[in-house]
Amino acid sequence: MARSLSALSQVHRLKAFRALVVAGKQGLTPGVLSEQLGISPASMSFHLKELLFAGLVSQTRDGRNLI
Repeated sequence: MARSLSALSQVHRLKAFRALVVAGKQGLTPGVLSEQLGISPASMSFHLKELLFAGLVSQTRDGRNLI
């Protein structure tokens, strides 16, 4: 639980998590998410990795895309 709270304490990760919750099971690609939130793709990748490590999000592959 501490890892989850720590991950969500950063504003960009919290915004990304909220956007993913709203998107639901269909999810979003990192590119779409970075465009929606106005965060560079490299930063978004870093923040999503932290959310994944904290167990707050999961990823699946759809062709060339990670969702």
